[in-house]
Amino acid sequence: MTTKQPATVPVPGSERTVPAHASRIADAAPATVVAVTLILRRRADAAGAMQAHLAQAGVGLQPHVAPADFAERFGASPADMDAVETFAKAAGLTITDSQPAQRRIAVSGTVAALSSAFGVRLQDYASEDGTPFRCRSGAVHVPEALAGIIEGVFGLDDRPQARPHFRLQPPAAPGLLARTASVSYTPPQLAAAYAFPTAGQGHGQCIAIIELGGGYKLAELKHYFTTLGITPPKVTSHAVGDAGNHPVGDAASADGEVLLDIEVAGAIAPGARIAVYFAPNTDAGFLDAVSTAIHDPVARPSVLSISWGGPEVSWTAQAMKAMDAVFQDAAALGVTVCCAAGDDGSSDQRTASHDDGRLHADFPASSPFALACGGTRLQSAGITGDNGNGKRDETVWNQGRSGGATGGGVSEIFPRPVWQSAAGVPPSANPGHHVGRGLPDVAANADPATGYQIEVDGQGMVIGGTSAVAPLYAALVALCNEQLGRRLGYLNPLLYRLPASAGAFHDISGGDNDISGRHGAYAAGTGWDACTGLGSVHGAHLLAALRAF
Repeated sequence: MTTKQPATVPVPGSERTVPAHASRIADAAPATVVAVTLILRRRADAAGAMQAHLAQAGVGLQPHVAPADFAERFGASPADMDAVETFAKAAGLTITDSQPAQRRIAVSGTVAALSSAFGVRLQDYASEDGTPFRCRSGAVHVPEALAGIIEGVFGLDDRPQARPHFRLQPPAAPGLLARTASVSYTPPQLAAAYAFPTAGQGHGQCIAIIELGGGYKLAELKHYFTTLGITPPKVTSHAVGDAGNHPVGDAASADGEVLLDIEVAGAIAPGARIAVYFAPNTDAGFLDAVSTAIHDPVARPSVLSISWGGPEVSWTAQAMKAMDAVFQDAAALGVTVCCAAGDDGSSDQRTASHDDGRLHADFPASSPFALACGGTRLQSAGITGDNGNGKRDETVWNQGRSGGATGGGVSEIFPRPVWQSAAGVPPSANPGHHVGRGLPDVAANADPATGYQIEVDGQGMVIGGTSAVAPLYAALVALCNEQLGRRLGYLNPLLYRLPASAGAFHDISGGDNDISGRHGAYAAGTGWDACTGLGSVHGAHLLAALRAF
């Protein structure tokens, strides 16, 4: 007698397609064991309560939710957790972790078991450069009884999800802090140029950094900081999944991203602890790393720096929804999330062969709960000795497709938030002209021709990209938190409420971020623009303005 299989339904937004230019190898081996992350809905009435809580951020700095209370207020319900775990066990899967506060259940199982449980066909493919990955197409399915309870299934597909947003400029000569023919700066010089607060060093704060590859060596970090005359900050690494701190030994690899993030944040806020979370470069790895960092009961970060991302079109709807929800967790817990806005202009696609002719915002920077960090070109004039008070020679970073340009634009996924309603955000320049969240919110130096003096794998070099801007602002938030004696948390609504008279931002009105012949669909101008947002910061004035909230 044949056992009737339970009815299944697709998980909304879980559809994937095979990447263009990928080559099929074979069906995935049935006995291969795969780790999968399941994201559940919030408990009954929690979604509305979360939105009501976050809405208060537009009024002023509000008390944040204590980590001990988070699961009860905004996590998954015990009944939902039990139902999903029962399903997983019945499907022959192993429960490897269960986190009600994060609404996350981690399972593992063979390709055969997972394919049956979620109604997918897993296949092995190779990318253009020959890198193998596991792939699926179509939607993920779950039992009808769990429809709405399971909001996302991640890890079945392990294609690379994001890319680091940094650009190298090779040094003109060997040695630490070698200068190129172009202008370059140490992170403390840029902190001075942007008038960051000088009364503290970020003591009592923890800056969390997300990395999807590469690694660092403590001895090399110590050398960099001591060469700058800075007491090295305390840096710890945290492994998520099967990733870890694994330096490649190549500055052009993810090592460049890792060292850039740590050295920028640590040189500006050396009193803060720096916790680096390493995860696989997959949608599951990225999501797990961010959720783990935000909810870490030991590190308790007050600010998170993310320098990885990709065009919204490269993400599934379920992944963007899940990441945005984790950023909401961060806001409720008082964690400010700083995200690089991208290095490939308003198209956000790296090569002409992969350009679909549309404009794209970079995710996760396009989440309304992220502080999207764009890029400028800061010349030497007006920087030395003015402590941020002189006239800056600063324009939009745009060196064309080969040299990079700041990301920015209008989201095709997220609606325009209330706090941007008076900012002058235009509709998307794409057909349909979606009224969406505009990014970036803020900007700072990112052009590698005017870049940051960094040491990677023992080699001094100059690096740019919006990857440098995210840790720069993360360090500023840590400094402000220390001086205010409280967490800024969800900062965006407050920034857009500041009057121009506060002098918190320097308006940048020159340049655009078009690198694909679209004739400057987004150009800089007076006030907010989709190249540099509100502009580049005057840290001391920003801190003074925030004291009023």
